[in-house]
Amino acid sequence: MPKLFVLALGLLPWIPAVLCEATSGREHVVLEGQSLTVPCHYEPQYAGHVKYWCLGKTREFCTSLARTDGPRSASPAEDKVSISDHEDQLLFSVTMNNLKEVDSGWYMCGVEIGGMWSADVVTHTHIKVIHGLSVGSSQVSGEEGSSVTVECLYSERYRESEKKWCRSGNSSSCLLTGSEGSYEDTSVAISDDRTRTFTITLKKLQLRDSGWYWCYAGQQRIAVSVVVTPRPTTTVSVTLTPSQSAVRLHPAKSITQQSWNGHSHIMVSLLPCASLILLVGMAILAWQLWRRHGPSYPFLERDPEKARINPHCVCDLQNNAVIFHNRDSQDIA
Repeated sequence: MPKLFVLALGLLPWIPAVLCEATSGREHVVLEGQSLTVPCHYEPQYAGHVKYWCLGKTREFCTSLARTDGPRSASPAEDKVSISDHEDQLLFSVTMNNLKEVDSGWYMCGVEIGGMWSADVVTHTHIKVIHGLSVGSSQVSGEEGSSVTVECLYSERYRESEKKWCRSGNSSSCLLTGSEGSYEDTSVAISDDRTRTFTITLKKLQLRDSGWYWCYAGQQRIAVSVVVTPRPTTTVSVTLTPSQSAVRLHPAKSITQQSWNGHSHIMVSLLPCASLILLVGMAILAWQLWRRHGPSYPFLERDPEKARINPHCVCDLQNNAVIFHNRDSQDIA
């Protein structure tokens, strides 16, 4: 029994603390020459503890690469490995720069607990560094008439290799970046940053541009699907202000007793005016006729010898005798 107890104590440091782990992603695949940041989460009770990052699968055989209690670098972005604790987010992050294929392997996020009988809180992460080509997204889509951008990522060894963009099934459609690392026409623009990315921009998309394409870096290639959707039809809605609104002519309403009563006071006011105007007109007409023709009395005579009165003579009717021509009166005389 004592021997078994001693053996158990000897194996205790080798037993991984699977029931109290920090958590992170299980595997990361990255292109050679690129950087990788790994977040490692922990429980609130470990906020003040030391965190570390090491290469290996067990604590005893894990090569330490960075610790939160280690010296701070003046330029973490240039360091091979850097570590930073974010206690407000309950995680610490590890960044590895300029990865090479030899950096592939198992790594460990760890929270140092301390003490002989307490195991550290750890989790394991596998990093695989590959050379070749990848894309930010294997499918891009855009509306007809718009533009889309494809990012093709390549590893360090393809930095000086020729880059090209080809339509699948049509080798004559390939567009090359050339010695300056760029190409552009009215529908396509290609730019190589000569570090790890070349970018293809498809301009003024048309429906016929939909299909599969290839990103090439040297002999490496990767497929990208481009989907062009039709331009949606839009209905223009015009809102007019009252001053801009069209005038609508409504049908004439029939005259009703109510509408007649409403306008009767206008008719009452117009009748006297109309009568007065008519009378004045008649008086003017009579005066004009009188001036043109003068008075004419054919039955009046000045003396018995005259049967008519000169129409141009103005006679005194009060001082002249009136003689009536009557055949009976002559006989009596």
